[in-house]
Amino acid sequence: MQQFYALYAGRMQAVCSRYISDRDDQQDVLQETLIKVFTRIDDFQFRGNGSLRAWATRILINEALSLLLKKKQLRKVLIEGDIGDEPEDDDPPIDDMPAEVVHQMVSQLPTGYRTVFNLYVFEQKSHREIAQLLGISEKTSSSQLCKAKNQLARMINQYRTQKPPR
Repeated sequence: MQQFYALYAGRMQAVCSRYISDRDDQQDVLQETLIKVFTRIDDFQFRGNGSLRAWATRILINEALSLLLKKKQLRKVLIEGDIGDEPEDDDPPIDDMPAEVVHQMVSQLPTGYRTVFNLYVFEQKSHREIAQLLGISEKTSSSQLCKAKNQLARMINQYRTQKPPR
């Protein structure tokens, strides 16, 4: 257990922070995840290098989504935010931006935008899978992703105009 924690806790904390903004809630999700990992280790099937980390990360994401749905933070934002279609802005380049800055921008997105964005971009879920996970329509998932990308594009452009030249 100590070895697992030493190897994976930092990465799991980072993944958790993509979904949950409150520090106390992050700790609760991480703790619940570790309990499930340790009590369900018999369910784990080794499929090569990285499979334990992937399995634990899947549990962590499910715990984070459960917390958001339980607190009704996510459902409220997703339903209220599903108003019409919004044209998609062009994706600005982020190659030269520090990863911490991009992570901070993603963490500033509203809960629904951030959750759909993370599931789509980082977990590579389809809109159908996201809709099933969150209990929403595929159209709502697509709309939330578009709005998240547009808001991120505005933040990136604002960052670039405020950044002093080198």
